Amino acid sequence: MDTRRILETFLAAGGAAVSGDKLARSLGVSRVAVWGRLERLRAEGFVFEAAPRVGYRLVATPPVLHGDLLAALLAEAGTPPATLRCPASVDSTNDAVERLLTAGEPAPVVVATGEQTAGRGRHGRPWLGTVAGNVCISFGFRPALPPERMRAVTLAVGLRLCERLRGRFGAPLQIKWPNDLQWRGRKVAGILTEARVDADRIRDVVVGVGLNVRSRCADFPSELRDTVATLAEAAAGSAPPDVNLAAAECAAAVLTAFADYEREGLGADFGERWARLDALAGRRVASRSITGGVGVSGIAEGVDADGALRVRDAAGAVHALDSGEVTLAPPVA
Repeated sequence: MDTRRILETFLAAGGAAVSGDKLARSLGVSRVAVWGRLERLRAEGFVFEAAPRVGYRLVATPPVLHGDLLAALLAEAGTPPATLRCPASVDSTNDAVERLLTAGEPAPVVVATGEQTAGRGRHGRPWLGTVAGNVCISFGFRPALPPERMRAVTLAVGLRLCERLRGRFGAPLQIKWPNDLQWRGRKVAGILTEARVDADRIRDVVVGVGLNVRSRCADFPSELRDTVATLAEAAAGSAPPDVNLAAAECAAAVLTAFADYEREGLGADFGERWARLDALAGRRVASRSITGGVGVSGIAEGVDADGALRVRDAAGAVHALDSGEVTLAPPVA
């Protein structure tokens, strides 16, 4: 807690110097003890400048996720309070969150890491989580929602996340229905939502986000290099995004989006907001049913009030897709 309070004080200073006396008073410790805490932070990758008779200035933060810094950034953003864990590595952040919920940890729960060894995407596919400079972060909730409202959670979270990352980092991201954030058709982030559902209620919901922040293309397997992109690429011209700040913005987006969705659903302006960022609008797409049913191909026409994707086929009929996978289809010859 002392480390988090120190970092909160430096963040609030906005780059200005903070006196050792102020830090000592706020923590109730001596200036020697403050110096010792700053030395430990230096060993963890923080850089402070000492200004005689002025104090200390925070000039750089670690290039990897740091739990206390992430907590301080979330507090600065005024996000809903959450239980936060930030391990260096974990099997799967979704599984780690589910274990915490099962053990009775108060919700919401957040687990963030730079490395997951057994991550997964939609439909059980593996999710690469070992590329340096990226973030894997999952959130656990115990919502007061009926099961039928479960399917639109991913859409609400994905839209808010896209909006927030665009606003904070100047990255012209788009959202591909139902769960990907893209830049120039390449995947920057993916969302996986899982739930344990009883007959008449949702017991808990886990929302996982994999975000490519500032990794290098060469760090990805060769088969992925043409299909993935990073926040740093999308925000070209701006300062490279910091992984802790990116994780904090992601957490702020998901926590607030879920709270809003639980209270008011998708909202009256959802369709309008989605249309501004829709990567599929007006494009020819093909869908594949995850249950083996017949797919649909046609022109994507946005989403309806419930978040279903509208696709107009060659005969002019409009289909509302509320599940499945959608890919861009080749143009009709």
